[in-house]
Amino acid sequence: MNRRHFLEVLIVGNLMTWLSGCLRRQDPSPSAANAGFQPLSKTREEWRALLERDRYDVLFRESTERPGSSPLNAEKRAGVFICAACYLPLFDAQHKFESGTGWPSFTQPVQEEHIGTKTDYRLVLPRTEYHCARCGGHQGHVFTDGPAPRGQRWCNNGLALVFIPEGTQLPELRS
Repeated sequence: MNRRHFLEVLIVGNLMTWLSGCLRRQDPSPSAANAGFQPLSKTREEWRALLERDRYDVLFRESTERPGSSPLNAEKRAGVFICAACYLPLFDAQHKFESGTGWPSFTQPVQEEHIGTKTDYRLVLPRTEYHCARCGGHQGHVFTDGPAPRGQRWCNNGLALVFIPEGTQLPELRS
């Protein structure tokens, strides 16, 4: 096999792996019911009617906001970060840290059952994407370069979250 043919096979193989990863879309986590809530089954059109365009694009088209564009990067108050689509609590402010990436970052979710994951191949190399286990809304990616003791960095799109300051009542989960 000559070098050109080898490169063509390699490129096509990587493209096929990438495409299969892009086409796979995991539904909300099956553990959602065990976490005390029922997964939502809204259509994309229903979500589009409820959310601003930028939020919809991030949450349900898996877009990524520009780094440094979210006001949540500078949020330092005590409170909780909830899913911007269904209002499920995802992160506690005590687990937020400055990662230097330009996106809000956390060391762990409020509850593991509130998060679903899938392997994302959009950049060819696999990454772990996470989403809200209740509505399936895309949140961000989790990496293994976070601070001790867990070593995790849950890198979140600010548009996918809403911050609720401590002492403020959480909104009811959307149905």
